Amino acid sequence: MSELLPAGLVASAVVSASSANLGPGFDSIGLALSLSDEIVVETTDSGLVVLVEGESAEQVPLGPEHLVVRAVECGLRAMGVRAAGLVVRCRNAIPHSRGLGSSAAAVVGGLAAANGLVAQVDSSEPLSDAQLIQLSSEFEGHPDNAAAAVLGGAIVSWIDNSGDRPRYSAVSVRLHPDIHMYCAIPQERSLTAETRVLLPAHVSHDDARFNVSRAALLVVALTDRPDLLMPATEDVLHQPQRASAMPASAEYLRLLRRNNVAATLSGAGPALIALSTEPELPAEVVEYGATNGFALTEMTAGERVRWSPGVKVPG
Repeated sequence: MSELLPAGLVASAVVSASSANLGPGFDSIGLALSLSDEIVVETTDSGLVVLVEGESAEQVPLGPEHLVVRAVECGLRAMGVRAAGLVVRCRNAIPHSRGLGSSAAAVVGGLAAANGLVAQVDSSEPLSDAQLIQLSSEFEGHPDNAAAAVLGGAIVSWIDNSGDRPRYSAVSVRLHPDIHMYCAIPQERSLTAETRVLLPAHVSHDDARFNVSRAALLVVALTDRPDLLMPATEDVLHQPQRASAMPASAEYLRLLRRNNVAATLSGAGPALIALSTEPELPAEVVEYGATNGFALTEMTAGERVRWSPGVKVPG
């Protein structure tokens, strides 16, 4: 039998948005962004209350199917404890269905909040970074967004399918200090599941070789040679195939790259991530974004997930 947590424990977590793929690093390279959600969880004697404010507050479920709730319960089970009841409060700043890792943030934040609860009892150990990456990646089937949300900054992730179940791992890489990051977020939404079906089941050796070389170069560009960001962010495996589903983003992406800005889809889109060594983007790029409904924001690398036990519940 798992241990029952006492009522009245409170814990919080702050978790970053993320951008995955960065062009050729499909399902493997990720980058945390300086935009974050906050989660506060309280144990109670019974029941479930879910309170959401901010992004998509009117569109998410407010019951046991809520992703944060599922993640909190998953984390508690993994640590051998349970709660008779929960109050889950979410303050969402990460836009949903834009390719900015909102679902990964919800899962990582829920698991981290569970850590904050368990840290207040003596009989269990909080989840390690490796466990957070494993459990959060199991929700989505790939670790790029989840690992970036756990570790912060830039990461390289991989999957080991040699055992009974996939094992998800990641390492941090040092992001070159000269790199400036910009995110272009449209009002349009897109679901990863809907755009992933546009991808072919098989690719040619030429295309595979192209992306392998660019993904390797991308790690060099991110860490030591940001002057190589343009060739390092080229991709033939997923962005061209997704273009028809998000024509506005595809056109903006072409414009950015014509202006020598190393831009890619953020994850499955439709948001874009742009990497540059210049402190400002070209005027044509800025004007196009404003005219065509893209919120263009400069960002920095997001921090690792932060969790705290014993915080005061906001009124």
